[in-house]
Amino acid sequence: MALSDADVQKQIHHMMAFIEQEANEKAEEIDARAEEEFTIEKGRLVQQNRLKIIEYYERKEKQVELQKKIGASNQLNKSRLEVLKAQESHIRNVLHEARQKLHILTQNETKYQKLLEDLICQGLCQLLESDLVIRCRRADHPLVETVIPITTEKYREQTGRTCKLTVDTTNWLPAEICGGIELVTRGNRIKISNTLEARLDMLAQQMLPEIRQMLFGSNPNRKFDN
Repeated sequence: MALSDADVQKQIHHMMAFIEQEANEKAEEIDARAEEEFTIEKGRLVQQNRLKIIEYYERKEKQVELQKKIGASNQLNKSRLEVLKAQESHIRNVLHEARQKLHILTQNETKYQKLLEDLICQGLCQLLESDLVIRCRRADHPLVETVIPITTEKYREQTGRTCKLTVDTTNWLPAEICGGIELVTRGNRIKISNTLEARLDMLAQQMLPEIRQMLFGSNPNRKFDN
């Protein structure tokens, strides 16, 4: 039975409606899939950039923390240096005061004479020479001449040796030093400085750790005494 034109048109409309519906469903499926992929990609990019931002600010935070530590360390080192400078200045003042007291000691002739005897006798025992020259301050010349016989006799009793001592009257020690003597071999080959300043400096170097401890107490951070 042949279809009428109306039936053909009706079937065509049904087919077109079916195709359109299929097309719409396919388009919706594509849109949904595209939306899903977009959402996933957007989430991935957001997370990726979020991590980058977190890493960036973590680096910044670490840099700030490092700068704070460096600044605190520099400030601490600066403070330590200032403390050390103040301590060194105080030690110099103490040694200066000690020199002043040595100068006062030389004004007591009895004590100073005994000190000169000991200084000369010690130098003789160190050099063990038979002929030596003494250098002293011009002001100490009479006192040195007085103690020479005493010291040479002490030296002979202690060592069994004799020594000729001569005062150098052309090369006096500086008048501004506290006192004491220098012993020199003939020809200036060997010299022993037993001036009061030299003895004080040597003693200060030897006793520097004890002096620091007496003045400032023990330092828990110091590993070695020097």
